[in-house]
Amino acid sequence: MFLRTRGGTDPVTCLWALDVPGDGGEAKERLVVDPRALDLPGEEDLPAEERARRERAREQAGGVVTYATDEDLTLAAFGLSGRLFVTDLGASVRPLDAAVPAFDPRPNPAGTHVAYVSGRALRVIEVATGADRALAEPEGEQVSYGLAEFIAAEEMGRMRGYWWAPDGTALLAARVDESPVRRWHIADPANPETPPREVAYPAAGTPNADVSLVVLGLDGTRQAVEWDREAFPYLVTARWDSRGVLIVVQTRDQKAIRILEADPSTGRTTLVREDTDPVWLDIVPGVPARTPAGDLVWVAEDGHDARGLIVGGERVTPDGLHVRSVLDVDGDTVLFTASEEPTEIHVWAYGPGGLARLTDGAGVFGGRRRGGTTVLAGSRLDRFGTETTVLRDGAPAGRIVSHAEQPALDVGVTLIRAGERELRTAVLLPTGYTGDEPLPVLMDPYGGPHAQRVLAARRAFAEPQWLADQGFAVVVADGRGSPGRGREWEHAIHRDLAGPVLEDQIAALRGAAERFPLDLSRVGIRGWSFGGYLAALAVLRRPDVFHAAIAGAPVTDWTLYDTHYTERYLGDPGADPEPYERSSLFDAVSGGDVPADVTRPLLLIHGLADDNVVAAHTLRLSSALLAAGRPHAVLPLSGVTHMTPQEVVAENLLLLQIRFLKEALA
Repeated sequence: MFLRTRGGTDPVTCLWALDVPGDGGEAKERLVVDPRALDLPGEEDLPAEERARRERAREQAGGVVTYATDEDLTLAAFGLSGRLFVTDLGASVRPLDAAVPAFDPRPNPAGTHVAYVSGRALRVIEVATGADRALAEPEGEQVSYGLAEFIAAEEMGRMRGYWWAPDGTALLAARVDESPVRRWHIADPANPETPPREVAYPAAGTPNADVSLVVLGLDGTRQAVEWDREAFPYLVTARWDSRGVLIVVQTRDQKAIRILEADPSTGRTTLVREDTDPVWLDIVPGVPARTPAGDLVWVAEDGHDARGLIVGGERVTPDGLHVRSVLDVDGDTVLFTASEEPTEIHVWAYGPGGLARLTDGAGVFGGRRRGGTTVLAGSRLDRFGTETTVLRDGAPAGRIVSHAEQPALDVGVTLIRAGERELRTAVLLPTGYTGDEPLPVLMDPYGGPHAQRVLAARRAFAEPQWLADQGFAVVVADGRGSPGRGREWEHAIHRDLAGPVLEDQIAALRGAAERFPLDLSRVGIRGWSFGGYLAALAVLRRPDVFHAAIAGAPVTDWTLYDTHYTERYLGDPGADPEPYERSSLFDAVSGGDVPADVTRPLLLIHGLADDNVVAAHTLRLSSALLAAGRPHAVLPLSGVTHMTPQEVVAENLLLLQIRFLKEALA
């Protein structure tokens, strides 16, 4: 099963199936669900929970964007415009008469019932009869069952809030009480008649939501799960398999993670494993898991610099292989992603035959595996498009065709290792550039933790190449803190989100200038989110290097950003405010060694509907710049969130940025 639109200019996602015959015959794909064929209004009417989930997941498509199936893949459930639908994966697609709006429907393993969330209540509907009832209803307006709270979805990668029992007779559900969380209000200044939207936002140093777990039986029974929630308040993830319930919990300072086994009948938990680190521990997708024999599958450093795959307590990957995620455990085979070179992410398998890499060439890959069938999907540096290959017992059994448009660009990216830290850096020059004159430079980083820009995937450089074709040498660099280079590299930004990342951008710029004809008297920098913070930081702290900046949705004051992300790097601002002051843009405006009359053109851009990096970041920085007599420009985007999915907005933003940079860099 897979999701794909009908074409590269079609934003509506459909549900498809690829039938792979067991006799080695030709695999054939078929359309299972086309949202346009269903009896729905012309525009999607998304529930608030689904709108928030898509924002957290950075999902920009419409139609069927998520689905869930039963164990034998005979039934799939999905939501459209707040209504619940099921399909038998053949010709039959029908709505269920569920409460509306319905969110996150998931069938039980037998396919007899579908659980979903509506009105903050966790409900179950019987597929055959349509009998619908609430298993757990909120005790107050700030309580929900079966939903992932903001922190889980935005920072932990956990988009779900409930899990079915293997026999389909009960559910493990998260109970979230947001009453301790402070309330922020996001207004729509372009429409003053619209009331401000209230959001529960856990800013650094303030209370989080109170998250607990409860086992809910279809027979009406209810059992709370017990663990030390005061010491381990973060619920990272959960898994309920044939051997029982596993949950992962984390301390607020993120220096300890525990795997606990829970007895669903009593709610008691026992310790399976505890990992600690004096700095912080990262959350790795896909774990914990277990093999049929009961061996725990986990990912940890365990005294090494690179994260390794742990199976049954034994590290089974070598030191030079940095594990990124566990994709699936299929029998005795563990499918996972890992990097030997940080710009490449490959799919590996560990099983009875040992360790094997399943993908080759320079690229970025992922996959799934079940019942001996493996699906590998990835992008390569030497071509556009996504390749999706199906293997059965290791032999090719079919392909899924990509309908993506091919960008009308001749991407000429060169990946280098810049400076003494061998910063992974991409350099792009204008198409047809002959090298006659040095080029003005545009640094185009993200630059922060938990994200990479320099990857061996051609599609990652389509926009940078377009920027280069406007007359710039574009330089993209991943500095300290970025993933894929081990514990010491990632922890280098501990208690300082400003100094190391800015130093590394300068080192990458100078390293690129040693190999390419760059005009270092005309250097601009642009970025979004952390990249926006880095761009503003660059012209405020180092105007001797950077001569113009575009800061999109920048974090300007880290006390205004969320708990789980910010406290991981900077600690508790109430206990120690110094790392926050060191990393703040306001310190760069009012303090430092840069005279107030040394200014560089700075354009601040922010979506007024952003509930992740709220517009207060930009507005407060603008006030501080004005008070300091530092000229700048502000571009507010009405109705735009942290994403800019609107095509007109995205396109015109690029054109405005190019005009600003050309004028600023003369």
